[in-house]
Amino acid sequence: MTKEHNIYDDRTLVQMVREGDSTAFDTLFTRHSEMIYATLLKFTGNSDDVDDLMQEAFMKAYLKIGLYNPKYDFGAWIYTIARNTFVDFSRTRKSNALNPQNLPLESGESTQVSTPTPEDYIINAQQRAQIERYISMLPEDYRQLFELRFIDEYSYEEIAEKLDMKLGTVKTRIFRVRNMMCRLITEGEEHNEKQNDNG
Repeated sequence: MTKEHNIYDDRTLVQMVREGDSTAFDTLFTRHSEMIYATLLKFTGNSDDVDDLMQEAFMKAYLKIGLYNPKYDFGAWIYTIARNTFVDFSRTRKSNALNPQNLPLESGESTQVSTPTPEDYIINAQQRAQIERYISMLPEDYRQLFELRFIDEYSYEEIAEKLDMKLGTVKTRIFRVRNMMCRLITEGEEHNEKQNDNG
């Protein structure tokens, strides 16, 4: 499936994701993951946390794909998400190694995010329904954590305060729930592909 999607440019792939073809996002991930990995490695200075940060950045991009403005480069958009993910990570770690507020934007990059039009809401209805279905399949306590982190974009510290939970526990559970969601999405796509093959 992914090989078939390689013929499309980023904007077309985004449109396909919006219309419910989540496998098109796999191609976007493959196409941009090397650049995002290198970016996060540069920010962190070590590889220990890069995979986790990259997975989180792409998860946010998938959930917020309806906000992507096709006037701007998708690579720049995912770069901004990855950068902001690192900013939050850095604040949580209280790291002084880098000042994330001063991290440079890449040449030509814009953080511009457009407000979806009514047409966009119609186009994104199927994707939203899929995401809501996956979220509803999470255990209740993990569902709340997922929504706070990835939908409402609370920081780890804000979640810990809101839920009266230790910061370390929040980090561990969010790591688990992110993996749960990735597994649900993957299993859902495999099920859809089997149905299409049988159809």
